[in-house]
Amino acid sequence: MILEMKVPSPGESITEVEIAQWLVSDGDWVEKDQAIAEVDSDKATLELPAEESGVVTLKAEEGDAVAVGQVVCLIDTSAERPEGAAAKKDATPEEEIAVEKVSTTDSKQTYATGTPSPSARKVLAEKGIDPKTIKGTGKDGRITKSDALNAVPAMGTPKGDRSSERKKLSLLRRKVAERLVSVKNETAMLTTFNEVDMSPIFEIRKKYKEAFKEKHGVGLGFMSFFTLATVRALGMYPEVNSMIDGDHKVTYDFKDISIAVSGPKGLMVPVIRNAENLSFMEVESEVKRLALRARDGEISVDEMTGGTFTISNGGVFGSMLSTPILNPPQSAILGMHNIVERPVAVDGKVEIRPIMYLALSYDHRIIDGRESVGFLVAIKEALENPVELLMSNDIKKALDL
Repeated sequence: MILEMKVPSPGESITEVEIAQWLVSDGDWVEKDQAIAEVDSDKATLELPAEESGVVTLKAEEGDAVAVGQVVCLIDTSAERPEGAAAKKDATPEEEIAVEKVSTTDSKQTYATGTPSPSARKVLAEKGIDPKTIKGTGKDGRITKSDALNAVPAMGTPKGDRSSERKKLSLLRRKVAERLVSVKNETAMLTTFNEVDMSPIFEIRKKYKEAFKEKHGVGLGFMSFFTLATVRALGMYPEVNSMIDGDHKVTYDFKDISIAVSGPKGLMVPVIRNAENLSFMEVESEVKRLALRARDGEISVDEMTGGTFTISNGGVFGSMLSTPILNPPQSAILGMHNIVERPVAVDGKVEIRPIMYLALSYDHRIIDGRESVGFLVAIKEALENPVELLMSNDIKKALDL
């Protein structure tokens, strides 16, 4: 029996995906539920599992854009299982090392490797380029006309490796690029800055982080303070929790906070739902859960859909200051940065305090300067006075200790 495998729908409003990578070759034996391909949508990278066991025939190439519901491969379920194709087991460390050695030393070399096609040979001759200096991208390493056209003659006497790689951007990366450019072109984006003295939060974490982790199994990080400070500020300035929809402004009563995290395929923005109802422990647990799912490539489209406001922490990479770009269709984004000890004036004296610069980028079409500055000041006030403004003057109760 020949089974047609079609592209499943990754989520609402997604009509096509891109074959990012085939994990099997044409004619391979595959097991049921084995991941046979990675597909990119405009929101996430997902694995395509085999629906049944059998011999696979590929019907699409890597890089092809395929519609949801389109057949991408066939599985011959009536084929006999070849010898040695028993259900896979986890490899031992010794086996993994052996496989790695084979894969790095057994490179494929054929008569075509490094050989230019007739048209490529002509182009290279006109450019005065030695074919031996070109890495072919054609079948079995053959140099194509495209390789020859993209080759650049060396200027002067080169010293060292001057190779380059041309690789098509994934659908996810292309869609992110498209969205970022549209934000710059279609919004009146401005950024306002402030600084916050992190000393009070440092003191709370130093005193309670061990007990917090021991009881709840998660660390007491900065994200819970920033998330709850953001929730408070959004309540004070609801315009920041609004979006433009045509000629209308949509303002949300709930606070769904998107958090920018780094995943294997690039930046991902999962959403903490109804953050206004969460405690410090619940925020930290949700941040950890979403970050792990993003890191492991398990995050779903639904978990990244929506969000009314975004928090981006460039400080984990050492950023001192930045102007974060809006996450459409949201109207504002808060940028956190690294914490550095700086000299500041306190009661007429110079003291060294841990200072973080904050940046709020916002869409000036819907948010005025008064709201944007007031919102950022409200976050600063909550972070510099967390016991009163975020914990109702009861730290142990707020941390559930």
